Amino acid sequence: MGVASLVLGIISIVIGVCSSGLLGWLGAILAIIGVILGALGRKDPEKKGIATAGLVCSIIGLILCLLLYLACSACLSGMAASSSI
Repeated sequence: MGVASLVLGIISIVIGVCSSGLLGWLGAILAIIGVILGALGRKDPEKKGIATAGLVCSIIGLILCLLLYLACSACLSGMAASSSI
């Protein structure tokens, strides 16, 4: 489960950085699944390190995706408000 968490965390970071904010929800969903898998994977003492890395990557990906999605939404709403004046 640790490897799956790490992969999902990396994918969510890539989606958060490369997308223009429109795919933020997809990255956030993948990151939430990665957080869950990372927390479950930390119970196995042999694979605790990779599960922790997956957990950290997933949390960073979740924060990044949500922040960039909110920033993109704010920019679009600002553009819509300024064009209606």
